[in-house]
Amino acid sequence: MIQRRHLLGSAGAAGLLAAPGLARAQAWPARPVTLVVPWAAGGGTDIVARIFAQGFEQELKQPVNVVNRTGGGGITGHSAVATAAPDGYTIGTGTSEFANYRTLGLADLGPEQFDLLSRIAALPAGVTVSVQSGWGDVAAFARALKESPRGRITGSGVGTGGAWHLAAAGLCRALGLEADRIRWIPSNGGAPALQDLVAGGIGVFTGSPIEAQSLAAAGRVKVLAVMGEQRLSTMPDVPTLREAGLPWAYANWFSLVAPKGIPAPLREVLLAAAQRAHARAEVQDQLRARGIVPVWDGPQAFAGFVANFAETSAVLLRELGLAKA
Repeated sequence: MIQRRHLLGSAGAAGLLAAPGLARAQAWPARPVTLVVPWAAGGGTDIVARIFAQGFEQELKQPVNVVNRTGGGGITGHSAVATAAPDGYTIGTGTSEFANYRTLGLADLGPEQFDLLSRIAALPAGVTVSVQSGWGDVAAFARALKESPRGRITGSGVGTGGAWHLAAAGLCRALGLEADRIRWIPSNGGAPALQDLVAGGIGVFTGSPIEAQSLAAAGRVKVLAVMGEQRLSTMPDVPTLREAGLPWAYANWFSLVAPKGIPAPLREVLLAAAQRAHARAEVQDQLRARGIVPVWDGPQAFAGFVANFAETSAVLLRELGLAKA
């Protein structure tokens, strides 16, 4: 009898312990949710976040406030998410940079400090050149890269060690060349890099082909290839590198992350609402219309993806001489 009372008491205690988390989940969200973007308004991450937020608001029946917390190469915004209260009211749009901060020696901040919910979109890199270059396809560009001395062909699209720099390094390695065969010229973004490309200041832009689309339509640049797993719906005539026989694909990615420690019942509700929001037609259509690839892989697959991505990035950063750890 004592044993039975003990078991009943234990079950009752477990129920009482679970009750607060369950109650919070049932009440959430009772007020607006903040979605932190670590980059400036108007950029790729901001666009993805705001499209997703529209669908998320519809699912939550509460406002989703997109807040840009810029600075430190994304460190400020990512840190704001990692250190926020784990109550479901502050989440963030994580980008590929947080996988590399420790390797680059920039901050003691990495994937294990976040609740990795899912990727939500990917933006493939590309190979874009000036029409004056004479390179009519990616094979011609590859030949020139192999035949030119190291550093003769220059590239740009982002700061040193950023996503598009790694895309260029991986392309060089896929060709059996040094990771730094393309000499990298740091840039504050795609727009100034593309202007440099048109002016002849650099040889190749390895950022998103979507950023080059208007210049390509005007006949000033030519997108030779996309570094995605498949062709972009907005540029169906541009082949992938894999189609050209090069075993390399690279995309900048955008994800949904949260502070660690959100109670399990609340986290389950949040994750389900986010997945429904992502699947909404208006979210999917708006992303695809901009050449952005919608992705939803969920926590387990996303965690595996980040681990592999960080490992590949670390190898390239070491070969580029940029790794500090």
